[in-house]
Amino acid sequence: MTLYQPNNGYCYNSDTLFLYNFITKFNPKRRILDVGGGCGVLGLLVARDFDVDLTIIEYQQIMTTFIHKNLQQNNIQATVINNDFLKHDFTCRFDYIISNPPFYNSTKQTDNTIKQIARYDEYLPMEAFFTKVNNTLQENGEFIFCYEASRFDKIIQTLPKPLKVIDVQFVYPKPDKIANLVMIRAKRHARSAIRFHPPIFNFVGDEFSVQAKEVYQKADTKSIKQ
Repeated sequence: MTLYQPNNGYCYNSDTLFLYNFITKFNPKRRILDVGGGCGVLGLLVARDFDVDLTIIEYQQIMTTFIHKNLQQNNIQATVINNDFLKHDFTCRFDYIISNPPFYNSTKQTDNTIKQIARYDEYLPMEAFFTKVNNTLQENGEFIFCYEASRFDKIIQTLPKPLKVIDVQFVYPKPDKIANLVMIRAKRHARSAIRFHPPIFNFVGDEFSVQAKEVYQKADTKSIKQ
């Protein structure tokens, strides 16, 4: 899959590709919303592999332009909304909401506005984000997303009922490092216990791990910056 991205903006990385792989474990279907789509990579990968009705909402106009370009490039259909997820009035509810949101809890780190909005949770605060997701899902809808691993306890505390975490997988840079990403599947009105999936290590030594190589091969993306 060929994906165009801005030269001076935030570009997708392994977080999104690992999240895509995590989502595929659960065979998404019907109506899906990708929140904070960036260049569209997450939603497009899911729509490429599954028969879904895809909607992507993206706050930044420049990134919305790239989403349209990438949809056309890859012959994929989707509804694209250029708006603030927290303020948008959706006309329907979704079976799945997927997202690699801006999750760094930090003060300003860059003068690049595109990167700033894509990275830091002041633009999509956790509590408001989760509440809007909960209100935008169907009754038995699922929320599959990633976040900074160190905030796992806060995620569990903040997810509003009836959303319940049912699947968790941590991603580590290397086997001797602490986890830096957590991928979570939550479902409304779920009754099952939490399943902790085997961890993913991005590198072993100076080489990509076998797991990482398999994910990158499965995603099969090519980035072109403009």
